[in-house]
Amino acid sequence: MADRVFGELPGVPEGTLFEDRTELSKAGVHRPRQAGICGGKGEGAESIVLSGGYEDDIDSGDVIVYTGHGGNIPRTATQYQDQELDRQNMALVISCENRLPVRVVRGSKHKSPWSPEAGYAYGGLYRVVRWWEQRGKSGFKVFQFELRKIGSDAEAELAEQPCQSPAREFLSQPS
Repeated sequence: MADRVFGELPGVPEGTLFEDRTELSKAGVHRPRQAGICGGKGEGAESIVLSGGYEDDIDSGDVIVYTGHGGNIPRTATQYQDQELDRQNMALVISCENRLPVRVVRGSKHKSPWSPEAGYAYGGLYRVVRWWEQRGKSGFKVFQFELRKIGSDAEAELAEQPCQSPAREFLSQPS
């Protein structure tokens, strides 16, 4: 796997449109062609895609509540089992704790005023400011990650705050 790149990519300004996941991957903006989170549990997340695959996602432009990876049926965007705090979900926790920038991409199937009509659009850099576990709309455990656009008023409100998360003991408990 190529080295992780956190932050902006040369030659890819915010608003750049991509026809499909293959183009996103080739440009390095979001390398996985299917997964919504690009990252490793020991390194952090370099990018996410909002693609309409999770019913608990909330997109308010400068503030996003992103549902973690796993336990869903992408076609219907419904959860059928609990999520686990591993792999890509842990990558977002690491990004929160280390204040790493995360590239955000929105797909046309994601229902939001900030999503493109077709394909995918690079939405800029965001920071994970907090995360938590909750019961989602379908009644299963999901992990939620609040991201705020870097440089926005929304991010400035929490710019000096450490990652807001459950107690560290939570991370070592079996689910």
